[in-house]
Amino acid sequence: MDMAIGFHASSFSVLTPRKPSFSSYTSLSKHRFGLSLSSSPVITTSLKFRPKRNATRCRRPVKCSVSQAAETATEKKNQLVMRRDIRNIAIIAHVDHGKTTLVDSMLKQAKVFRDNQFVQERIMDSNDLERERGITILSKNTSITFKDTKINIIDTPGHSDFGGEVERILNMVEGVLLVVDSVEGPMPQTRFVLKKALEFGLAVVVVVNKIDRPSARPDYVINSTFELFIELNATDEQCDFQAIYSSGIQGKAGLSPDNLGDDLGPLFEAVIRCIPGPRINKDGALQMLATNIEYEEHKGRIAIGRLHAGVLQKGMEVKVCTSEDSCRYARIGELFVYEKFFRVPVESVEAGDICAVCGINDIQIGETIADKLSGKPLPTIKVEEPTVKMSFSINTSPFVGREGKYVTSRNLRDRLYRELERNLAMKVEDGETADTFVVSGRGTLHITILIENMRREGYEFMVGPPKVINKRVDDKLLEPFEIATVEVPEVHMGSVVELLGKRRGQMFDMQGVGSEGTTMLKYKIPTRGLLGLRNAILTASRGTAILNTLFDSYGPWAGDISTRDQGSLVAFEDGTTTSYALCSSQERGQLFVSPGLEVYKGQIVGIHQRSGDLSLNVCKKKAATNVRSNKEVSVVLDTSLDYSLDDCIEYIQEDELVEVTPQSIRMCKNPKFTKKGR
Repeated sequence: MDMAIGFHASSFSVLTPRKPSFSSYTSLSKHRFGLSLSSSPVITTSLKFRPKRNATRCRRPVKCSVSQAAETATEKKNQLVMRRDIRNIAIIAHVDHGKTTLVDSMLKQAKVFRDNQFVQERIMDSNDLERERGITILSKNTSITFKDTKINIIDTPGHSDFGGEVERILNMVEGVLLVVDSVEGPMPQTRFVLKKALEFGLAVVVVVNKIDRPSARPDYVINSTFELFIELNATDEQCDFQAIYSSGIQGKAGLSPDNLGDDLGPLFEAVIRCIPGPRINKDGALQMLATNIEYEEHKGRIAIGRLHAGVLQKGMEVKVCTSEDSCRYARIGELFVYEKFFRVPVESVEAGDICAVCGINDIQIGETIADKLSGKPLPTIKVEEPTVKMSFSINTSPFVGREGKYVTSRNLRDRLYRELERNLAMKVEDGETADTFVVSGRGTLHITILIENMRREGYEFMVGPPKVINKRVDDKLLEPFEIATVEVPEVHMGSVVELLGKRRGQMFDMQGVGSEGTTMLKYKIPTRGLLGLRNAILTASRGTAILNTLFDSYGPWAGDISTRDQGSLVAFEDGTTTSYALCSSQERGQLFVSPGLEVYKGQIVGIHQRSGDLSLNVCKKKAATNVRSNKEVSVVLDTSLDYSLDDCIEYIQEDELVEVTPQSIRMCKNPKFTKKGR
């Protein structure tokens, strides 16, 4: 018999009398296209999905799945009291699915700003680096008030490299808004953040954003999201999620894609109805987990977290615990809560609210602020292990100290270990020499953001090429594998498939996306194969491909991978580049330098058109003679390549380094390696 699935409104619920078995659900996840499936010996029942009605019209009120599940989770939770006047939510999604823009509209419609106040776009992206790159790097807190209910909102990063930010933020909330693009549907990072939210047992409201796009396909997105819940072993109650359709940039939301309201009212109502308030033990011993750390010059370290039990008061004597055996005493200096877009000082905070604490200068992320007498620590925060490492060392080039303020190994060491206080997903180890340090992170972008921040702070140092972190289990070498999702126009699909095949990628899914003639390719590929892949894919697709990656698992060593076929052009001597020398040098390949730049011996000045390195004299001057019979020949130079920090790190190989200074980014050969080439 045929089985029909229909999604007609904001959400769906399975009819109780004909509830299918889990095996029936699992078989659904194998079908990605079409809303009608033929008969199968495994499926012996029919599913009917119906839209949720308004709670005021139903005989019984609408209950959202995870709220219901949370009520019966454990006996301990049943003894706790639920606060009805607060909701703590995090907004999670894949990169560029519209989280920060949606938060902008929520803040504006909650009257956080004056009517005549100028508000810049993506107000939550307050960091300069975030604005330049157009991405969210650090999670940030704000709050709004809707119908006498305070809603604490946490905006989170969308890149998988910053997944550590998302993992620790989920400790502070009871529910999440899972934002999904109306065309792309669930993407790799959508899977990662949803998996973490389900593990924490959080309530999930699915927001199908950008519903105003011409090629929007909300039915497919809801189907794919439902399948994703099943693949992640969600319970039947969790699969019965509330869906809201919205346009973040227009500030509209509704219960159906064809009937949006004039504002985000349906979204606010769904948050209050479907996400439970915090369960607290008001009379219990004080407990607060420090989930985030900020720093201000006049206040010092500020610990941010949710108060799990008790009441926290200004000037209170507390105990700061890492474990039951490791505790120290401290005093609360100042206490803040988040109201609208600002931190507001208060005298006391009750359990369930998110607050900021000053006065504990040595507090770390994951430590518990507990009652002085009977307080016990909460479980510490655990994040995924890093997969990529890079070596940091002091600058040894002839130009050292010209631009930077901090150039010694002590400065470099202090700064790297200070980063660990806030960045839980990063690790720092001492290298082979006293002036070398190994920094491990969740991806190349994760470490590149640290490099860029240090560069702007006035540090000078050198960085080696990224390397994957391998494991050895039972005498077998294992390396990290990732799921790579590539969206590429059909005309360039052949060259992209060939490129991924050379890097040991294995395709396991291919499907059309939207009506623009775009194909989505999914590969399982070693992390080694992803190093330097982004620029290569953009070149192969003429800048039209979009690459997203997500860590999958460790697997057997895939074999040797060649990431770069061409060598480098290396400066032959110190000096200043001249047009005369560059004119003959550009015949050997593409240059990174233009006339009038200072270079030093061993600096990489271009890409060789063949394999192997080639030394060039880019400082040669034209011989001066008294013969004026020949007319002066005008020199025509090609435009030099302008590589960013990300491009340089992708380009370099084992025997090369990137020199990072506040004003310049150069590449050079590593003098510790034997010279290769001609």
